Amino acid sequence: MKGENYMSIAFLLISILFYSTLTTALDEPEFGYNEKSPNGPRHWGDVKEEWALCKTGDMQSPIDLSNNRVEVIPKLRALKMSYKPQHATLLNRGHDVAINWEGDAGSIVINGTHFFLQQSHWHWPSEHTINGRRYALELHMVHVGPQPDGTNKTAVVTLLYKYGSSDPFISELAKYIIEEDGEKSLGVIDPSEIKMGGNLYYRYIGSLTAPPCTEGVIWTINKKVSSVSRGQVKLLKHAVLKRYAKRNARPLQPLNQREVQLFVRPQGKE
Repeated sequence: MKGENYMSIAFLLISILFYSTLTTALDEPEFGYNEKSPNGPRHWGDVKEEWALCKTGDMQSPIDLSNNRVEVIPKLRALKMSYKPQHATLLNRGHDVAINWEGDAGSIVINGTHFFLQQSHWHWPSEHTINGRRYALELHMVHVGPQPDGTNKTAVVTLLYKYGSSDPFISELAKYIIEEDGEKSLGVIDPSEIKMGGNLYYRYIGSLTAPPCTEGVIWTINKKVSSVSRGQVKLLKHAVLKRYAKRNARPLQPLNQREVQLFVRPQGKE
């Protein structure tokens, strides 16, 4: 019982911190994705002092996941995912379309630490590439977890999409995405409906891909590529096209000697 109380308190504290810092920072209107704009990706670090890492950081994201850089770790501890239905809100943040879960929507476990799901959002085209190939869409599932030193760390689980058949999860949200900008209640949404699939995952330490470009983020990218229809990508794109460029993907960042690991999730296990 004490363990359950601890987890509930930890989730509450993490949610408060996440929405008062991370989400607020990502909602800032001062940055954009147009390379020719003075507030484009190359200039993010100059726009605000607290965004300096966007310019000076040496562990920035996204990166290219190249085979000749990947270290295969057959015994790397697998990613454990345990999600559950929870009330959620669809948010048009100007630079993307996001889902905010309003309560405990479950968590992932990385190296024994629970990271609680807070939010999901999309980038088009993909921010990460595999062997130089850029995909049509990229989903980020953002989690936050407590650390022994009292701080919180962010872990992002990523799914890449290529053009093909429609994605069922986006189809479920389509009627809300086409409505006006702002916030819309979705009712209860089950994150486990986002089908990851596959048993191969990339893992590396990077940063947020939007200001303030905070480093120390644990990235886990599913090697198996899902599919999305052109109409679905167009739907997401048009939702923010009024104020931003046709794309909301940050350019690739230098690897800077970082390790990129590849691990296998045993079949039938989370």
